Amino acid sequence: MITGRKPLNLSVYRLALTPAGLGEESHKGFRISNERLEFLGDAVLGAVIAEHLFKKYPYRDEGFLTETRSKLVNRETLNDIGIKIGLKKTLELVIESRQFTGNKSLYGDVLEAFLGAVYLDRGYHFSKKLILQRILIHMDLEGMITTVSNYKSKIIEWSQKESKQVEYRVLQIHGNQRFKEFVVELVVNGEAIAQGKGPNKKKAEQEASKHACEILHISI
Repeated sequence: MITGRKPLNLSVYRLALTPAGLGEESHKGFRISNERLEFLGDAVLGAVIAEHLFKKYPYRDEGFLTETRSKLVNRETLNDIGIKIGLKKTLELVIESRQFTGNKSLYGDVLEAFLGAVYLDRGYHFSKKLILQRILIHMDLEGMITTVSNYKSKIIEWSQKESKQVEYRVLQIHGNQRFKEFVVELVVNGEAIAQGKGPNKKKAEQEASKHACEILHISI
């Protein structure tokens, strides 16, 4: 058993291993699948990772913590972890010969549903211990930290490659001498593309650049 403990409620784990494509319709017309458990597991995983990063990096700002967490719990990472901890083999045993085609993030989705099942079966503290000891070890935290994206550099690199003219404009500065908020606009060839906010101009430019990367489909 992946949890190292005998399940108290086996049915909730069976449900976690029931993707939407295999779910049967209940007498009330609802499809019985692991989607609700996936929602719950996502929240539990996010909370544990957020607390871990908050304690591990006491001097890093919110932007760093948010970006690092999103990198750790993205679909590709969770999919790989789901396979590594044995959920792929377990799901194959459940599916057997039934016709089923899952999406690209199938094992990551099942992993989240599984964590939702663990939470319901054993509670938050057990789930937290499991995530820190069995899930986090498969996440290359330090590697991800060293590759936290510099979005402004990406924009500059893209503009040079595409022969675009990029400009950052400070639209507003709110607050007082101690607490300020800068609002910056990113302009490409005279057209406003995205805005960003931050406690200083540099962070606001990074935020605007991040939004622009998403809008312009620039890979990070």
